[in-house]
Amino acid sequence: MSASKAFGLERLRGTIGDVDRSLAVVVGVIFWGWLLTRWLYDWVISRLGVGPGAGEQFVSVAPIESAAAIFDDTVAVVGPIAVPMDWLASLLNGIALGIEIAPALAAGAWYTIVLTIASIALGLVIAVPVAVVRVYGGPFRWFALAYTELIRGTPLLAQLFVLYYTPYLSVRLSDVDLIGRGFVPEYAFWIAIVGFTINGSAYQAEYIRGALESVDEGQLTAARAIGLSKLEGIRHVVLPQTLRYGIPAWTNELVYLIKYSSLAGFITVPELYYRASDIASSTFEYTPIYVLLGLVYIGLVLSATNVMSRVERRVAVPGLGRAEGRQQGAGEDAATKTA
Repeated sequence: MSASKAFGLERLRGTIGDVDRSLAVVVGVIFWGWLLTRWLYDWVISRLGVGPGAGEQFVSVAPIESAAAIFDDTVAVVGPIAVPMDWLASLLNGIALGIEIAPALAAGAWYTIVLTIASIALGLVIAVPVAVVRVYGGPFRWFALAYTELIRGTPLLAQLFVLYYTPYLSVRLSDVDLIGRGFVPEYAFWIAIVGFTINGSAYQAEYIRGALESVDEGQLTAARAIGLSKLEGIRHVVLPQTLRYGIPAWTNELVYLIKYSSLAGFITVPELYYRASDIASSTFEYTPIYVLLGLVYIGLVLSATNVMSRVERRVAVPGLGRAEGRQQGAGEDAATKTA
């Protein structure tokens, strides 16, 4: 291939990449603009008596449904592009349905997001000492192993049911006056956070254990050589690298929690899946509602993945701490080609 053709292809790839990034930014702005606007209106503006009210759609769907009915009653084909009328009717009906259930999905997305972030953050607090004990705990490592295997070996749904139907936790939480009032969710939500935190901590502990074992043992030896205790060496030398290496695994855990937070609906937490399923059961519009539900989940997952990728690049240690630096084979190949 000539140099001019290679340069042209490279420019074409760059242009396509710019278009992809711009399109992703536009879609992200629309998605999060919708969620933030909806939350701001439902929690603040609607309380001032402005607009249709909390939980109500901003625009009427009657004109869209009327247009869909007109297309649905027509069997003709539109012009040279030959678009069947029933396709247009289905599209308009889908748009009308999306507008109608958007407030419920936005409210459910809030529960899903809070449940996910709280669970992964609290789970990290448990996972770090569990992983450290598992690797450096000597005879105590069996306690960490027993904890992780017990949690990972039982279904998350069973753990949620045990916590939900255990009277000690439910009664204590339901007796708290603040719970269930105003913006504070019902006690089932807090039980879900406890369950997801415990379950997620076991998986995070294994991710961190793998990252701990990837740090060269010589670094802890060097830390001891300059006067640090073993615990201080783990705290100041090993863990900072470990937590950076563990970010890709945490991204996977975050995606897992976003999707599997739908299990909280089984203990009556009104998260995203619970609300969509409730609407589908009453309207029997299962397919379009679950398609819209899937789009919201995809939006949340892609947003989380993008944020975690930025965090990974931001906190990476120069050299092997960077993701591209750990791909030593690829780097050597690139260097060979360049040479």
